[in-house]
Amino acid sequence: MGVNEIKALIDQLSKKKINMFHNDFLLTWEKSRDELEATFLVADILREMRKSNVSPRIWDSGIAVSNFRDNSTRTRFSYASAADLLGLYVQDLDEGKSQIAHGETVRETANMISFLSEAIGIRDDMYLGEGDKYQREVAQALDDGVKAGVLPDRPTIVNLQSDIDHPTQSMADILHLAHHFGGLDKLKGKKIAMTWAYSPSYGKPLSVPQGIIGLASRFGMDVTLAHPEGYDLIPDVVALSKKQAKESGGSFKHVNSMEEAFKDADIVYPKSWAPYDVMQKRVPLLHSGDQSGLKDLEKACLANNANFKDWECTEQKMKVTSKGKALYMHCLPADITDVSCKAGEVAASVFDRYRDDTYAEASYKPYIIAAMILLGKRKDPSAALKALLERATKREIL
Repeated sequence: MGVNEIKALIDQLSKKKINMFHNDFLLTWEKSRDELEATFLVADILREMRKSNVSPRIWDSGIAVSNFRDNSTRTRFSYASAADLLGLYVQDLDEGKSQIAHGETVRETANMISFLSEAIGIRDDMYLGEGDKYQREVAQALDDGVKAGVLPDRPTIVNLQSDIDHPTQSMADILHLAHHFGGLDKLKGKKIAMTWAYSPSYGKPLSVPQGIIGLASRFGMDVTLAHPEGYDLIPDVVALSKKQAKESGGSFKHVNSMEEAFKDADIVYPKSWAPYDVMQKRVPLLHSGDQSGLKDLEKACLANNANFKDWECTEQKMKVTSKGKALYMHCLPADITDVSCKAGEVAASVFDRYRDDTYAEASYKPYIIAAMILLGKRKDPSAALKALLERATKREIL
């Protein structure tokens, strides 16, 4: 793709009706269809600018704060890459080294880290009912800081995974599918199986499967959610996904069989998660520091998980997918049988065949995050991107 093709993408972006300036990106279902498509367009534009050796740096200086309250590899490095791509310096907020440990309030922390910050990326997925709430509390503190004249500008918040949604993951996944199938419009009618899969661990968040069904249902896809009885997601998210599927001309099916979900699927996404009711029980134990209670809960949950070891993405199950060649997806790291664990989410032969596909899937995330930041910080993003293209500063100085 050359400069003319990038200009064509910018022209498409200019026609989108969006209201993303000074607005955070917390849940995909809070964004309009045009806003989602604008994010995909900006991600593709930034990706192609980098390939064409055109610098997409819209800042000469500034900070992008990263606040990871849970571990991360792909999202952490994707956020850092996105910030650097746009010209921002990444500063980690290590809560253990801050005054938060001494009782500093969320309101105070949010303002203190934001004087010269353009973006704040937050991962808070461990506590059901609290991650999204925390991100919104930070957002309110920033609004108050700007209103009071304390902050010169409003940093945009990017949800790097909450207890409800993982928008940078699901958006990267859908962009991967758009490129794989030849366009967003080609996703309509494609069957995606979002299924629970066995794992030798119990505490994986609900936000990835919820993010997938919450976004795939916006694009006319035939969504099948599958899990053993008792491994429910947040009911409101499931209900919303059903509603969105109907509105987009797609469908939503809820089953208790991986085999049924895989049948004639174009895309399979086998991924372990903790049951909704388990996550509810886990939160008060975490808050109280009840290590004995947490160990008892983990023991019971692992024993229950072991009843469903046959929920594995195997060669046999892949054969019943569309033409036996469904696209395998995973947010990574996958629990690979006989590789990373004795029994897991996916057979080694299946994962190995789709390894490069999963890496390609992950490669869209830095551009999705950069797009979210840019759209939150530029009132006229198409004009800003056009100016960058016309400036033609080389990223690599030869």
